[in-house]
Amino acid sequence: MLLLNAKRPAAASGRIEIVSDRKPDTVIDGLQYCRWSEKIFRQLRSGGVDAVHTTVVYHEDYRGALGRLDEWSALFDRFSDHVLPGRTAADIRQAQAAGKTAVFFGMQNCTPVEDDLARIEDLHGRGVRFMQLSYNAKCSLATGWVEEAADEGVTAKGREAIAEMNRVGMVVDMSHSAERSTLEAIERSARPIVVSHANPRTWRDTGRNKSETVLKALAGSGGLLGFSLYPHHMKDGPATTLRSFCDMAARTADLMGADRIGIGSDLCQDQPDSVVRWMRSGVWEDANTPPPESVKHVRFPDMPSWFRSNEDFPAIARALRATGFSAEETAGIMGNNWFRFMEAAFEPRAA
Repeated sequence: MLLLNAKRPAAASGRIEIVSDRKPDTVIDGLQYCRWSEKIFRQLRSGGVDAVHTTVVYHEDYRGALGRLDEWSALFDRFSDHVLPGRTAADIRQAQAAGKTAVFFGMQNCTPVEDDLARIEDLHGRGVRFMQLSYNAKCSLATGWVEEAADEGVTAKGREAIAEMNRVGMVVDMSHSAERSTLEAIERSARPIVVSHANPRTWRDTGRNKSETVLKALAGSGGLLGFSLYPHHMKDGPATTLRSFCDMAARTADLMGADRIGIGSDLCQDQPDSVVRWMRSGVWEDANTPPPESVKHVRFPDMPSWFRSNEDFPAIARALRATGFSAEETAGIMGNNWFRFMEAAFEPRAA
């Protein structure tokens, strides 16, 4: 494999020279949880984003998940000039032709289905295309990264869930899962899985990022890693430079292959701080319910200056080219790799 490090042009003071304005073939963000609005939908189009995977579940149960899906139905009706529902990769091509963005649904937790795995097929029929087997904590399917010390791997029920997800065409996502659970999901799944939003642990040593052991197994099985732009997952937090991010991408390409990486920004634009406290605790705060003591000071971090909205995607593409990625590799990272993955991932299989 080519060592991308050897191809990087010299840059002074961390600046990146703009090499080309060539637009990647397809731009796909593998994870966002924005406070969706006409402003953000317009920014998606301004940034050339053809498809986005958006979270519809964190702690919601089944009824809560249906409510979130109903909210999205209303958004599709209201903003039909900007977005359309994504269920297959062909919908991305339809969106491109219409100048719109295809929106794919994902669940960052298994709470809507863990008591009834038959709901996997039901939710797939309603448009859900990704599900994490665990969020931060241990659950009936697998273990989240916060409880790494208690990680006993994918449970028997988790193996059943993986088999059903494989059958219907719902992607297994292990972004928040602990190491053993992640490795076992890769091994147990008959279809490639994703880590939709994380970075190498060697770049920032946090349990939310993934070890080289996981990344090699993910790539070897045909899976995909989406690089997170969320500051807590990046080397220097909000001060992380675009050059540092691109250097990390180059090293990861040397480890996994440039065709096994993409973007999963974890953009949470315009969300109030109460939302990140709810993500951490599972408790909605209001006038009568203060946040739990453990999270009352939690705030969303500032995003890096080079990625504040979807309008910043073209600058990332130019920076990847300046770092030494070829035009084809850059187009892959910006979306073509996600597109190829989705082409194979979403179709049901015979039982």
